[in-house]
Amino acid sequence: MKLKHDFWVGWAIAAIVIITSCSDQTTSQRQQPDTKRETSLRAVTLDKTKVVMGQTVYVPIYSHIYHYNSLDNVMNLSATLSIRNTDLTNSIIITSVRYYDSDGKLIRQDIKSPVELKPLASTDFFIAADDTSGGSGANFIVEWVAEKTVYEPVIEAVMISTSSSQGISFVSPAKVLKKHRIPN
Repeated sequence: MKLKHDFWVGWAIAAIVIITSCSDQTTSQRQQPDTKRETSLRAVTLDKTKVVMGQTVYVPIYSHIYHYNSLDNVMNLSATLSIRNTDLTNSIIITSVRYYDSDGKLIRQDIKSPVELKPLASTDFFIAADDTSGGSGANFIVEWVAEKTVYEPVIEAVMISTSSSQGISFVSPAKVLKKHRIPN
């Protein structure tokens, strides 16, 4: 009789632990901070006569990749374009961030007017996994300038997918297409 009682008490305790851990997990998921963040980009007036350096860069973006030896098997990827000012003391000015599809057609323009990226600050631009408008050959063209000599920013894209039981992520670095007004 005591064994039967202990058995049911054990089950009751196990059930309470499971329910509590599930409700704690649900509560903690609800209380997690929103991952959207306000960027500290500030619109600026650009005086082109003060520009001493800058670049136009190309960043490959993969909205999907093929797998299992077939073009029929596609894994959609989300992509984050990251622009990081590596200079310790000087701002850079981002003048343009444009997203193009595989055919070179402009899909969207994320920066409409010049914005300042403060020293050691970063900003990013997101392409959702279900946004396949860019295709497998999509890209960003980023243009930046500086009014003082600065360290070049790090500009790259991170692609990721965690669909099904698979996970994949990789980085796509920027390629400099053009340097602007480099002083002698």
